Amino acid sequence: MTNAKLRQALRFLGVDEAAGRVYLALLEVAPAPLGAVGASAGLGDEELAAAYGELVDAGLASAADEAGDVVAPVPPAAGLEILARHRAAEVEESRIAVGGAFESFRRHRLAAYNDDLVEVVTGDAIGARMRHAWASAREQIRQFESPPYVAVPGAREDALATLARGVTQRVVYSRASLEHPGHLKDVIEPCIEAGEQARVLPSVPVKLLIIDEAYALVSLSITEADVVNTLLVVQPCGLLSALVALFEQSWHNALPLHGGTARPGGLAPADRRLLRLLAGGASDEAIARELGVSRRTLFRRLQILMARLGAANRFQLALQAERAGWL
Repeated sequence: MTNAKLRQALRFLGVDEAAGRVYLALLEVAPAPLGAVGASAGLGDEELAAAYGELVDAGLASAADEAGDVVAPVPPAAGLEILARHRAAEVEESRIAVGGAFESFRRHRLAAYNDDLVEVVTGDAIGARMRHAWASAREQIRQFESPPYVAVPGAREDALATLARGVTQRVVYSRASLEHPGHLKDVIEPCIEAGEQARVLPSVPVKLLIIDEAYALVSLSITEADVVNTLLVVQPCGLLSALVALFEQSWHNALPLHGGTARPGGLAPADRRLLRLLAGGASDEAIARELGVSRRTLFRRLQILMARLGAANRFQLALQAERAGWL
């Protein structure tokens, strides 16, 4: 793994830039005095002490002798588990905070939706409003994507056309999106190949589409409003800022689905789809159904891929595939 990829992986786990530089220096020169590590990382004493303390707290480094002068990295299994749980807790806290803010907003403002702050769109008007949103994007689209899906003719074509115009498109998919029959092959993969930046989480808190910094579309289920097939259009306000923050936090913690458009080592499209489903946490039944193969054939393909990447289990397979750029 390159230093850049390792730094990115550490950032995903909440390790800041300075601590990441110290960790890389530890891997290069340790065991060594802390001062030598700081010199390798290019940090002064105060910044070094803070960064090294962060690594110790995360369970990634410790003293290598009784005097404590020599330091070294430690096996990361326990530390990584702590960091991963911490990031998951932060996402959950963000969801609770935004959910509470939205509920307060809904109770106090939804009845007055005809003002300039929020608009409610229902029924057949939803499809037209969503297509207009895609067409109006100029710089960036951020999206949470999950079933159930409202049939909007031309939705995939709208997304591809937006990408072709040079609009940045970042999408966090739920695991259910990958498992939805045909959705990965027919919708998600064409958009990824066209330049979409895609990531996946076990679930997303709400169906959301943020257009530039201008407004957001939030799909409301019947449990959130006394209407069916409802779309809330949120104009710039505190709620829009909260939705943007929720997206960015979730994006930071989600697993990337995109990689280079090339297929390293002759990787077949079906095998790339298998790896994406596996990384997204899809069940064996869902993966076999999506690929149109039996479970026995699926297990044989997994064994072949594990052998190619030197992986001993499925977790290592997903990790090695991400490192190789196969996802």
